[in-house]
Amino acid sequence: MMRISVVVPFYNEEEGIPALQERLLKLAKQLSPKYELECVLVDDGSQDGSERVAQQVFAGTPGLVYARHAQNRGLGAAMRTGFNEATGDIICAIDSDCTYDPLEIPRLLNVLETTGADIATASPYHPQGGVENVIGWRLFLSRGASWMYRIVCSSKLYTYTSMMRAYRRAVVKGVPFYSDGFAGVTEILLRASQQGYRVVEVPMVLHSRVAGVSKMKVMHSMTMHLQLMWQALTWRFVGIAPYTNPKEVGRGL
Repeated sequence: MMRISVVVPFYNEEEGIPALQERLLKLAKQLSPKYELECVLVDDGSQDGSERVAQQVFAGTPGLVYARHAQNRGLGAAMRTGFNEATGDIICAIDSDCTYDPLEIPRLLNVLETTGADIATASPYHPQGGVENVIGWRLFLSRGASWMYRIVCSSKLYTYTSMMRAYRRAVVKGVPFYSDGFAGVTEILLRASQQGYRVVEVPMVLHSRVAGVSKMKVMHSMTMHLQLMWQALTWRFVGIAPYTNPKEVGRGL
């Protein structure tokens, strides 16, 4: 039976963890018996009751892997930890706040299977995708960033900033990315595309979070994305080695 790992980084998400557990439990039933589900939770140094709540509501959950950072290191760092812990043939990454419904993961898996692609990414900015009740400034930043990446990158996608994706194992094990922040979500996509991995978009609806608050540091994230766009433009015309020294691209991307 093929194993599907779902990597879920979280930071101070005490209020939303019970809803996450409920959706992942439903996902496990939805995937069975074709797939075996492994849930990889990565607590990125939460300071609230997230660790306690997660241990309680996920107690006894089959296939659970729990990793914790001693201090907050950022979304990109948490993704790397989760990818290192995951043992699945296909590794999915999702937002802990369920702004993309985890029950849409079978659609990503189906696209990988039917197209032979290496990465399937949720795409709310695809003409057939959508956005519901997302705060205006967040939507402006995310959509604007994707529009700019589409201009500078050789891979012409509608959405570059979506967290929710399904990766074949070869991608997460063979594509290094160095950003510790939110830009890591985009960096791994760009590097994989540059290395020849095929990316397919799956139209999907992005919802507003129903619990907790966003942890994004807006100005910092904007700066990191601008730096990454410059790198992407360089990669497009100059090329990039698969294992670039992180000091050459900036550890904080």
